Amino acid sequence: MYDQLKTILIDDLHLLEEDIRPEAGREEAGLDSLAMVELSMVLSKRLGIEISDDELLEAATVEDLVNMIAERSARV
Repeated sequence: MYDQLKTILIDDLHLLEEDIRPEAGREEAGLDSLAMVELSMVLSKRLGIEISDDELLEAATVEDLVNMIAERSARV
């Protein structure tokens, strides 16, 4: 799931590859509130996973995002 999220962040949200590490904080990775809105839409469109931007903002790190997405994808 990490690799899939990383690809989305680089290709769709145009974030810098070197900033996306599991331990990176949201802001360190370039994930501001606008990016989280975009990520929510991309996850819904590409993966069929519904996670609101408010829920995504609760994740402190990229790894937390991966875990949240993996948990939701298991429910789909």
